[in-house]
Amino acid sequence: MASSPLQFSTPFRTLLLSSPSLRKSPRLPFHPSLFSPPLTQKTLTFSIGTRAVSGSGKFYWRAKASMAGTAMEKGKGKGKVEVFDSEENLSVSLAKYTADLAAKFSKEKGSFTVVLSGGSLIKSLRKLVEPPYVDAIDWSTWHVFWVDERVVPKDHDDSNYKLAFDGFLSKVPILPGNVYAINDALSAEGAADDYETCLKHLVKSNVLSVSTATGFPKFDLMLLGMGPDGHVASLFPGHPLVKENEKWVTFIKDSPKPPPERITFTFPVINSSAHIALVICGAGKAGPVHSALGNSQNSDPLPVQMVSPEGELVWFLDKDAASKL
Repeated sequence: MASSPLQFSTPFRTLLLSSPSLRKSPRLPFHPSLFSPPLTQKTLTFSIGTRAVSGSGKFYWRAKASMAGTAMEKGKGKGKVEVFDSEENLSVSLAKYTADLAAKFSKEKGSFTVVLSGGSLIKSLRKLVEPPYVDAIDWSTWHVFWVDERVVPKDHDDSNYKLAFDGFLSKVPILPGNVYAINDALSAEGAADDYETCLKHLVKSNVLSVSTATGFPKFDLMLLGMGPDGHVASLFPGHPLVKENEKWVTFIKDSPKPPPERITFTFPVINSSAHIALVICGAGKAGPVHSALGNSQNSDPLPVQMVSPEGELVWFLDKDAASKL
C-alpha cells in the first residue's frame, strides 16, 4: 500500500500498554486522565500507509506520538522504542508505565516485584513520588530488588541502595520488609551468595515466581539503565560474567568502573523478566543505542544488546540518546 504524508496538528499520545485501572486505594481513587499532563501543541509529520518504512526496512514507525515524542517498533527481540523530546516527558511516561504494571500485577497476584538499577534511573522515577501517583498506588504490594549493587556500606555515596532510598524509597510507604538490600557486612562473593539465597527463599514463599521456560526467577518489572560503554547491571563489555548462565547472582571484583567490587544479576535472570524498561538519556549514550537498535552487525555484542526478556521490552530514550538512530 502506498504511503502518503499525513500531518497531525493536535496533541496526541501513545499508550504503551492498555491501561488497567489501578488497584483501589482508600486514599485516592485512580483516574487515568490524571496521569497524563497537558501536552504543548505541536505539529508532527509522519508517512502513513499500512505502515511506513524508513531506511533499510528495519524501522517501522507508527503514526503516533508519546509525550511529545515518537514511537517505533523494532525487529524481533529488539522491543518497542519510545523517543521523547525531553527527559521530563520521558519521566512522565515512565511513571505511568510503572504504575500501570504495578496495578496489573497487584490485581492479578497481590504483589508487584520490581528491580531497580543505579545511575540516573532513580531520577527518572521521580514522578512516582508526586501526586497523583504517590497517593493512588498501593505501595503495600511492592517488593523492591536491585539488579546490581556496589559492595560498600549502605550509607556510602556509591551505594545503589542509598541512591534509591534518598530519591525514591524514603518518599513512598513501601514496607521496609519488602525492600531487599544486600548484606553489606559480607564480602562480594558472600553478598552474592546471600542475595541468591534470599531470592530462592522468596520463590519458596511464593513472593517470586519462576519462569517455566528457564527455571530462573521471573520478576514483574526490571528498570534498567545503560552505561556509555553499553553495560547493563554490572555486566561489562568483554567481561566473562556476561556469559554466566547458571548462577542467579554473581560477583565481580575487577569492575572497569569504580568501585571494583559489586554483585549483579546474571543475564538468565534479567531475561526471564515479564517486562523490562531500558531507560537511557543523554548524547553520550547514543553510540551504544545505535549499536543495539541500528543496523550495525557486531560480532561481539554489547551487554545492552543481550537484553531480551521473555515478555515485553520497552526502550525509553530521550532525543539525545536516540540522535544516531
